[in-house]
Amino acid sequence: MKLNTIFSFLIPREAKFFPLISGIGLAMKRASELLLEFIKSDKRNMDELYVKIKSCEREADALVGTIFEELHDTFITPFDREDIQALCERLDDVVDSINSCAKRILISQPKHIPIAAVKMCEIILTSCNIINSIAAEIKTMNKNANTMLGYCDRLHALEHEGDDLYEEYVKQLFETEPDSIELFKLKEIVQELEKTTDRAHSVGKIIKTMIVKYA
Repeated sequence: MKLNTIFSFLIPREAKFFPLISGIGLAMKRASELLLEFIKSDKRNMDELYVKIKSCEREADALVGTIFEELHDTFITPFDREDIQALCERLDDVVDSINSCAKRILISQPKHIPIAAVKMCEIILTSCNIINSIAAEIKTMNKNANTMLGYCDRLHALEHEGDDLYEEYVKQLFETEPDSIELFKLKEIVQELEKTTDRAHSVGKIIKTMIVKYA
């Protein structure tokens, strides 16, 4: 039996992890808002917005680093260390992916931004709002398991919506885009956005696993 289990009734669990996890959720939410603004923006404003997205990504990285340091220094944790680590890695993956989406657009400089890319960013924003709620409410997971499961189901549905949107767009792109270079650019951009919805869904998978263990 783990020490965490043996002594959990004697030693208060450290709650310092919860505001740090919530902070990652807020950084992710802000990055997704900026991504939608970025993709709707003209090229003159994209550089400035990307700097702000990058700042959110660095903020999330710093919070994850702090959490990992605290995991080494804290005897009793609110959840098993490997679960906290896995959750924070998945959260960080989403913020990193948002940053990668904006960077890909800046580097490739497509002639236009397709409506499918804007819709994908809207899906990402909705997903990140849900994840932000998860991060804010995780400290009461054992009392609100049904609510958390509802969030996870919604992330799953949004991931499917992103898949469908990507497949439909790529099919149309190959049928209508005569410029092979532009076709490649647009496909890569929308594919990167679709991967971000996958990474958001992976947060829901981690939460479902934790609910089974703790709720």
